[in-house]
Amino acid sequence: MFTLCQDTPRCLNPASHTPFSRNQTSCFAFFYLLEKMLLILLGVLILHLIILILLIVSTAASAWTVGGDRSTDLWYSCMTTNGGYHCKPASNEDWIQAVQALMILSLLFCFFSLIAFLYQLFRLVKGGRFFFTAIFQILASLFVMCGAIIYTVMCPDDGSGAQFGYAYVLAWVAFPLCLISGLIYIVLRKKE
Repeated sequence: MFTLCQDTPRCLNPASHTPFSRNQTSCFAFFYLLEKMLLILLGVLILHLIILILLIVSTAASAWTVGGDRSTDLWYSCMTTNGGYHCKPASNEDWIQAVQALMILSLLFCFFSLIAFLYQLFRLVKGGRFFFTAIFQILASLFVMCGAIIYTVMCPDDGSGAQFGYAYVLAWVAFPLCLISGLIYIVLRKKE
């Protein structure tokens, strides 16, 4: 049932060059499947941590819009003048506050889904799916997408030739990764 091979060289005992017994072969197959599952879980966990880092950097970095001597993020608008770096708070317009709220929500939901994944990893019954984690991760992807769309549409064009910066790009990169991660959690089943 668990055998991967019968009498192939991979199933030969290296000490005596005789085939392993059926119990030893099924034991090796079990460890092979366990190792494969651990690699998948480790990969999903690393992907989740990468997404969390992308969301933190894109929310905190001051490079959503850059151009010449100016840089603007979700919180401040900074300018270099006479060798000094001067920052003032971002505008109080509703759209920038909506983007701030959506990015913070995406960060929180991504963090909560990581906590939920770790909890479910140890508490979920055999064969269970990570639905709770998946819902939080998909919501995080929707929040970051909405925030990036609002910033794209509402970002003022002041004619200074400003371009979108790396923090803006990181937010857009985090969106599909977050969505893919959520879909992986839906498909993923806990094995014993």
